[in-house]
Amino acid sequence: MPQRQKTNEILSPELVKILKIFGLISIGLVLLLSFFNTKRANNSGEDLTFRMTSSSRLYFLNVKAIKYDRESRSDAGMILFRHSSRAAEENEPTLNLVLILNNPKDEAYLYLEPVRLDWPLEIRATLGENQQEFLLENGNNMELLSYVRKLEPWIAKDANFEIKTDSTWISIWAEPKEKEALKTTLEDYFRLINERE
Repeated sequence: MPQRQKTNEILSPELVKILKIFGLISIGLVLLLSFFNTKRANNSGEDLTFRMTSSSRLYFLNVKAIKYDRESRSDAGMILFRHSSRAAEENEPTLNLVLILNNPKDEAYLYLEPVRLDWPLEIRATLGENQQEFLLENGNNMELLSYVRKLEPWIAKDANFEIKTDSTWISIWAEPKEKEALKTTLEDYFRLINERE
């Protein structure tokens, strides 16, 4: 009998109560933190950089797409969206920011579309005393997105943009409506890929 009492003393009623309290608190914390975990681990090996969800695509198509001119490319299964407030000069060189939906892959891309210009493109951004030049090559989706990310801070601050054609610099995206079209396209794109909400 005394031997049995010694083994029972290890799990005394007080120790059992403490274990229950800490166990319940641990489970409660795990459950509470799981509600605030918006970033999920990607164990699939897929690149989700351009992935759009069904809800973000539906929101864009039903609410935002009205501001865009739409071009369907059935050969590639893609739909191209150009903001309706972009530059509409027929003879002037410019650069369009095109939002592309690839529905079969559930992906969205951005493309810098030269109009009456050829690659590579030289762009100069000026904001007050600050000036920076960008050399853009025609590339894949990742490279084009990285170009847009470099230009984005300048676009957000309403910088003046010029593009080199032959040996002269001409102004692009100069009108307030063009600047707003760029900002709206960027905002809609990053919302589509759930990067910014």
